[in-house]
Amino acid sequence: MPPRSTPTARQERLGTELRKMREAAAMTARDAARLLGVDPAKVSHIESGRVGVSEERVRRLAAFYSCDDTALVDALSAMTYEQRGEGWWEAYRGVLPASMLDLAEMEHHATYLHTIQITHVPGLFQTQDYARTVFSFTFPRLPQAEMEARLGFRMERQKILLRDEPQPFEAVIHEAALRMRFGGRKVARAQLEHLRELCERPNLTLRVIPFRVEEPIGSGHAMYYTGGPVPQLDTVQIDTAPGVSFLHAEPHLRKYRTLFEAVKAASLSCDASRDLLDSIVREL
Repeated sequence: MPPRSTPTARQERLGTELRKMREAAAMTARDAARLLGVDPAKVSHIESGRVGVSEERVRRLAAFYSCDDTALVDALSAMTYEQRGEGWWEAYRGVLPASMLDLAEMEHHATYLHTIQITHVPGLFQTQDYARTVFSFTFPRLPQAEMEARLGFRMERQKILLRDEPQPFEAVIHEAALRMRFGGRKVARAQLEHLRELCERPNLTLRVIPFRVEEPIGSGHAMYYTGGPVPQLDTVQIDTAPGVSFLHAEPHLRKYRTLFEAVKAASLSCDASRDLLDSIVREL
């Protein structure tokens, strides 16, 4: 089977973790190739996600690298059974940017979700009208067909909130995002009322950073953090001007875990956040 031309972020991540494991053992790709009885180029393709790898090989490599982190090895082994084409998001491949599909796949496998949003309601919490308004102001403007595809995709992503056992989801939203009247008063009010309903879900925790907080904590640091089955497989997604970025180097993970805890500590309690949300709805 020829190498994949465009591996998914999950496929790349499996290879990256195997490379990290090898480098921590101070071994070369040639060493790994000798163990597996393959060409060193194939090891390179495995570590880039361009070639799949079996559970048996993952476990052989982990033992060869003297990795005694059983939980990590088990988690990587489980990833070998994930097949591209099985997720609902694959219906959008070739229609939407691959990074959007990678985000849906990341959410699907997450054990918990954390987000900080400064100017927008989190995507998984947005109503269709609110999302349409947001997509309407991208530059350059989206073709109508792509806008409708993005709307459908976002609504489909939100179904993870309706699972029988949904992941815990903690969101910290700045008061500024709640007061933005995207789409006008009617759309904004419906969005806030929807957000208030979501607050009643047992797996969702919403906190608000009020305007009265004097420190610029969280300013400019919108982020989406997804927990993996082990901390090493956590991922941070951030939106940048060129597009979506996925970060998983340990210094980045540590930075954003610390940031989230600091922002949460500066925010209102859940009850006070709901009270503030109710007062903003009344003002509309």
